[in-house]
Amino acid sequence: MSTDRQPETGRTRPAAVIVLAAGAGTRMKSATPKILHEIAGRSLIDHAVRAAAGLVPERLAVVVRHQRDAVVGHLGTVAPDAVIVDQDDVPGTGRAVEVAVEALGEFDGTVVVTYGDVPLLSTDLLGELVAAHRPGGVTLLTTELDEPGAYGRVLRAADGSVAGIVEFKDATEEQRAVREVNSGIYAFDAALLRRVLPQLSTENAQREKYLTDVIGLARAEGVPVTALTCPDRWQLEGVNDRVQLAAVGAELNRRTVEAWMRAGVTVVDPATTWIEPTVDLAEDVTLLPGTQLQGNTTVARDAVVGPDTTLTDVQVGEGAEVVRTHGSGAVIGPRATVGPFAYLRPGTDLGADGKIGAFVETKNAAIGAGSKVPHLSYVGDATIGTNSNIGAASVFVNYDGVHKHRTTIGSDVRMGSDNMYVAPVTVGDGAYSGAGTVIRKDVPAGALAINVSPQRNLDGWVAANRAGTAAAAAAERAGHNTAGGSAPDATATGTTTTTDRPTAESDPS
Repeated sequence: MSTDRQPETGRTRPAAVIVLAAGAGTRMKSATPKILHEIAGRSLIDHAVRAAAGLVPERLAVVVRHQRDAVVGHLGTVAPDAVIVDQDDVPGTGRAVEVAVEALGEFDGTVVVTYGDVPLLSTDLLGELVAAHRPGGVTLLTTELDEPGAYGRVLRAADGSVAGIVEFKDATEEQRAVREVNSGIYAFDAALLRRVLPQLSTENAQREKYLTDVIGLARAEGVPVTALTCPDRWQLEGVNDRVQLAAVGAELNRRTVEAWMRAGVTVVDPATTWIEPTVDLAEDVTLLPGTQLQGNTTVARDAVVGPDTTLTDVQVGEGAEVVRTHGSGAVIGPRATVGPFAYLRPGTDLGADGKIGAFVETKNAAIGAGSKVPHLSYVGDATIGTNSNIGAASVFVNYDGVHKHRTTIGSDVRMGSDNMYVAPVTVGDGAYSGAGTVIRKDVPAGALAINVSPQRNLDGWVAANRAGTAAAAAAERAGHNTAGGSAPDATATGTTTTTDRPTAESDPS
């Protein structure tokens, strides 16, 4: 299941959908155009054009003006087939629709008008609007609000029909008390728009051509004006500032999380779990508090993700566990374990039953089935075979200052702690290495790689050189006080025996 709705082709197709996106959005107080701000990983205009495209209209137009180049560039990615229409210096939604109708050329049928800053509006609701529309007339979407604020008020005639719409700034106190508000989303007859749009005037409080004035002009012609009332006010909620942006984003996430719970996903704390619409989850997935799933992330059955985990474009296999991890562009195999405090960068591919443990960073690394990188390591530009273990505090040294190089580790390999792999280098199947080894050349299969350097113990050095310290006192209590004697001899140990704990391998568990 995916909550990302695809276009539906079984419904009645409108002749055109016009998305109004020319406003400055000054209340956002941002250098970024309002409609390019994001919720759930998509811009506001992306949400809007997806809902419009779901109707499969014969024509899709987007009217732009403010920061035109930035908006058009983004639309080229999210709506490449849309007709871009530039609004001129005449302000107002009425003028925006007028220039769009002119740009679309000759056509007949239903025209839907919507907005680029109403991200929760669904294709289904737009489809209901089209279905409710009476040919030749006007149909508007309305809703009732306890606190209508600055929305335009819907005025009803005695028979219940729509008599008109009055903008808040032009409304009387009596009219402002009306709770039914205009969403600004309409279905029009194309021929009606061509007749009445040229008649719109800027003689009003805002000196703009109001699209709402079409209602009065239509009624004057005797054209039917009807309304479809939507009980779900969130679908009609516009975004004008960052407070509304956060509120609408939270509501979209609430709906997404609830849908996944109803589909069989356990979400322990919905309030701290964020799931983008493009994510796909299987039944019996468990999401722990503080989890964020983004992009094209997929999580298979019985996997557990979280707490405090962010995954973007990550594939999580069946039964895997991912704990306190930040990952992007990675693959986590079935029954594998990751974390806590792991960082999976793009190109990470962890095989079935594998492990990436605490404070491990990986990048462009293929780690085979059953292999483990348990602790405090960096694995970059590497291939690791099956059932191998990389010791703690190991670093794959992949960059020579100019070029990246790759390290290859075979299968059933046991690497010691604190190893450095200076790429390009290959370690054969079944090989071992000692602790603290710097591997600069290939290691044959079944060989032991060590850097032999005798350990020197300078007996009595602390007493002679750090007299009066806590360390000297501790040594004296242990019976190792040689202060006052001749200079201690250096004793070399471990220079001939390589079979006594040669690998100092970290715990692979």
